[in-house]
Amino acid sequence: MLIDTYGRVATDLRVSLTDRCNLRCTYCMPEEGLQWLAKPDLLTDDEIVRLIGIAVTSLGIEEVRFTGGEPLLRPGLVGIVERVAALEPRPQMSLTTNGIGLRRTAAALKAAGLDRVNVSLDTLRPDVFKTLTRRDRHRDVLDGLLAAREADLTPVKVNSVLMPGLNADEAPDLLAWAMEHDYELRFIEQMPLDAQHGWKREGMVTAADILASLRTRFELTAEGVDARGAAPAERWTVDGGPHRVGVIASVTRPFCAACDRTRLTADGQIRTCLFATEETDLRAALRSDAPDEEIARLWRVAMWGKKAGAGLDDPSFVQPDRPMSAIGG
Repeated sequence: MLIDTYGRVATDLRVSLTDRCNLRCTYCMPEEGLQWLAKPDLLTDDEIVRLIGIAVTSLGIEEVRFTGGEPLLRPGLVGIVERVAALEPRPQMSLTTNGIGLRRTAAALKAAGLDRVNVSLDTLRPDVFKTLTRRDRHRDVLDGLLAAREADLTPVKVNSVLMPGLNADEAPDLLAWAMEHDYELRFIEQMPLDAQHGWKREGMVTAADILASLRTRFELTAEGVDARGAAPAERWTVDGGPHRVGVIASVTRPFCAACDRTRLTADGQIRTCLFATEETDLRAALRSDAPDEEIARLWRVAMWGKKAGAGLDDPSFVQPDRPMSAIGG
C-alpha cells in the first residue's frame, strides 16, 4: 500500500513514457522545444513493465495512466500495454494523448488491452489550434478522436485548456461539439508547469469563468462530492443528462485532500505531485539490481513524505523546474 502521513492511499499510477512531444503548446514548452532526455536516461520497456508490476502486485495500484510528453511517440507502447494487461490483478489502463497518432494506433491499443483515452484538444478552430500548438495538425486530432471512439476506447474524454485572448470564448462551442460526438469534455485550468515560467495567476481563465460561460447556453447540475470521489474533475450533468462536463480546477479549487495519485517520470523518478520539487530515483535501484522488495520500500518511503497540498495559494510557491512534458499530466 502507498499511504502518506495524511491517510491518503495512492491507487492511481501515472507513467510518463517519454518527455518528447510533436506539438509545441504555448502553455507547456517554447517553440524551439526542450533539451530532451538522452536515450540511456530513459527507462527501457522492460524497466517500465517491471515497475508497474511492482506497483500493481505489491503496492495496491489499481489504475495505470500512460502519459508523456506524447506517449504515442514511444515505439514500444503497444507491447507495454499488452504486458501490463497480463498482470494479476489486471489494472485499468488509460492513455493521455494529443491524438495525432491515434488514427493509426487506436485499434492496436484496444486489442492490446487499453481501456480508454483522454485526448487534448483546446479549440475547434484550426487557426487557433495552429497558434496554440505551433503545428497545423488540427484535422489529425479530430481523426484520432473518431478512431478512438470507433475502437471502443470509451469513454473518450477530451481535455481542454482555455487561454485568455485565444480560445477563452469557446467553452460553450466545445461542449456542444463534444455532446454531438459523444465525447466527455473536461476543462483544465492552466497550471504553472510551463518551461518558460511565464504562467501568471492574474488573467487566467478560472473554473468560475468557464462555468459562467457554459451557463449562458446550458443548464448545469452538479453531481456532488460523493459522485466525484478522488477524481480531479468536478462534474455537472448538462441539460438534465445524459451528457456531463467536468472542470479540473487545480489552481482555484485544489483537490489535494482526496489525491490518490503517484507519478513515474520517463527517467524513472517517483513524484508525489505534479508540483513536487523533489523526486525519488527508482532507476538507479533498478540498474543496481535491487530486488523488487527494495524498490517497493523506496516507493513507500517516497509516498509517506507526500505534502498536504500543492501550495499554489502560498506566496512562496516555487514552480517545479520540470515542465509538464517531462512529468506527465
